Amino acid sequence: MPMLNRLLLALILLVASATHALAGALDAAERGREIFLQADERASGFGDLEVALRMTLRTAGGSSSERELRIRQLEVPADGDRVMVVFDTPPSIRGTALLSHGHPRAPDDQWLFLPAIKRVKKIASRNRSGPFLGSEFSFEDLSAQEVEKFTYEFLREAPCRDTDCYVVARFPLDKFSGYAREVFWIDQEHLRTLKVEYFDRNSKPVKVLEASDYRLYQDRFWKAHTMVMENLRTGKSTELHWQDFQFDQGLRADRDFSESSLRRAR
Repeated sequence: MPMLNRLLLALILLVASATHALAGALDAAERGREIFLQADERASGFGDLEVALRMTLRTAGGSSSERELRIRQLEVPADGDRVMVVFDTPPSIRGTALLSHGHPRAPDDQWLFLPAIKRVKKIASRNRSGPFLGSEFSFEDLSAQEVEKFTYEFLREAPCRDTDCYVVARFPLDKFSGYAREVFWIDQEHLRTLKVEYFDRNSKPVKVLEASDYRLYQDRFWKAHTMVMENLRTGKSTELHWQDFQFDQGLRADRDFSESSLRRAR
């Protein structure tokens, strides 16, 4: 075969290989996004909810302390969810409250009320990767997880616990995110998140979240009653034990999720 023909053939094969790889990457991105869109659709439509929970902080040595708190959530389809987290115990932080206003694409707005100094503090975007009140959850973890704020990559299907999972990587678009990516293990039957692996900005594993004891509400909404976030570097962990979820509580954005409502959170 003449040299020119060999060069042309090599070029054609190279372009074909690159095109195939690009098509595979696009397929993986589209499939990953579609899984999250379907999971979000299944989890949406409840209107509003309130739930009480117990937070247990554990050190690497095994000692622990507990807190009690409440969470309110309101769906706002045209903008983004509203979330209020209020601590009831211990007395030293009673009334401390975090308010999050979600947005489909822009960074969330978050405010923290500290009753000890009677002050509402807005959390800057660059500070949301920090720990929330000494727990292994960050402010970022407690913000609205809108599908549009991430890109996705379907990685594989794999067995997990007693079922089969989709394994999908999620990449934050927020330049101030503390994570380079998050790898989700989502059960194929109900599209419930069973595990999340978090990787820092240097792509080093930093935390793992395990969700379990899922229960079905209103014949539609699956809610985990136990979540454990483990810090892989420090050995510390934070457990969340959710109580009974209450839906359709008549919550309103202007009354229950405003800055002024933070001061009334007690």
